[in-house]
Amino acid sequence: MPRYDYRCRACGSTFELNRPMAEANAPAVCPTGHDDTVKLLSTVAVTGKAGTAPAPRPSSGGGCCGGGCCG
Repeated sequence: MPRYDYRCRACGSTFELNRPMAEANAPAVCPTGHDDTVKLLSTVAVTGKAGTAPAPRPSSGGGCCGGGCCG
């Protein structure tokens, strides 16, 4: 089940809730009982061993997008 981060506007505390994705935007009550909360944007950390993906090959055009469009 996904974990969502919230911040209470009344007391400033941040807290996490495990809830189904269908309830991600449902109102949340902070642990101290305030109901004026906002859902925070969460970052996702992906860890693990690099698989069998080949290393990227340098482009022949150069630049950040293959050349031509970057000034």
